[in-house]
Amino acid sequence: MEALTQQKCTACHKDAPRVTESEIAQLKPQIPEWNMVDVDGEPHLERTYRFPDFKTALAFTLSVGEAAEEEGHHPALLTEWGKVKVAWWTHAIHGLHRNDFIMAAKTDVIAMR
Repeated sequence: MEALTQQKCTACHKDAPRVTESEIAQLKPQIPEWNMVDVDGEPHLERTYRFPDFKTALAFTLSVGEAAEEEGHHPALLTEWGKVKVAWWTHAIHGLHRNDFIMAAKTDVIAMR
């Protein structure tokens, strides 16, 4: 299986398939630090990254935003002093798509820079 970080997001529409339990079992090990949470009945991928100060957290937020624009898939970002909470899910299908796992993996790469 190709690494998530090497994949590109595909355009999503309201009829796009959600990931199955079997797909989640294959994809989740590539993003072990991410949590699957339920928000108002919709599954999301969430992770909080820690930083030494606000400036570094803000730079990370901007880098994630740039990657999101490149892929055409956008997260919820909460930037605070010393931390950034990132949530990925696909609004059009009210759940998780492969794109969310791809972007979670790419977010991890950004955090390692």
